[in-house]
Amino acid sequence: MSDSIHRVNHEIRQRRLDVLRVTDITPRMRRITLGGAELAGFTSVGSDDHVKVLFACNAEEQKAIDARNLGRDGGARPTMREYTPRRIDLKNNELDIDFVLHGDGPASTWAAQAAPGQTLDIAGPRASMVVPDIFDSYLLIGDETAIPAIARRLEELPAGRQVLAVIQIEDEQERQALASKAQVEVIWVRRHKEDVLDLVRNLALPQGRLYGWVALEKGLTRQAKALLLEKGIQEDALKAVAYWRADGTPEDE
Repeated sequence: MSDSIHRVNHEIRQRRLDVLRVTDITPRMRRITLGGAELAGFTSVGSDDHVKVLFACNAEEQKAIDARNLGRDGGARPTMREYTPRRIDLKNNELDIDFVLHGDGPASTWAAQAAPGQTLDIAGPRASMVVPDIFDSYLLIGDETAIPAIARRLEELPAGRQVLAVIQIEDEQERQALASKAQVEVIWVRRHKEDVLDLVRNLALPQGRLYGWVALEKGLTRQAKALLLEKGIQEDALKAVAYWRADGTPEDE
């Protein structure tokens, strides 16, 4: 096992999977459980990995998905959104992806009507960023879109680690139970009542060798990263990403 943060590349495959179950985790978070023969060989070894989920917004995009060329031949390219694999169970041939139901956009619209018997195409992950067990403590900051990655990391951490998680949510109903063997404190920040940046600014950082991870709206991520660097987190032990933008454009476009 490597003793440093490192990247692992994967073979990129497009998979067509069956919708097995649809479960509402909270009023705004819906879990889609996928499965099927094409899940065989699926690999995701980083807790914040992402797959591209493919959606057809017109007939040409559906043809591209069916042809599995993803626009590589210069033709139509399907609409794509990135999601963290929340749970992978190859023994039972299942993959969970959690969708935030925010009322618009191809992914949220699809997830709102998803039902067993439908299919969904995914591609990837292209690579995993592996964070080995070399840190004493973790600071995880994100919003609803980051909960799947935060939850996966918490489930993977061993006992004896200290974690402070700051999670921005729409309202109290969006709280989720988060399992971990580590010692975890979760601060839930209600979007319209509390300022997540003020909270980050005044945080007391966990002790020991610290790994920081931030995934908020793009502008908030940038500001939170700057605050954490000012507070002394080492840049090589801090990952800051954005899963969405306030202007409504997807982060992967």
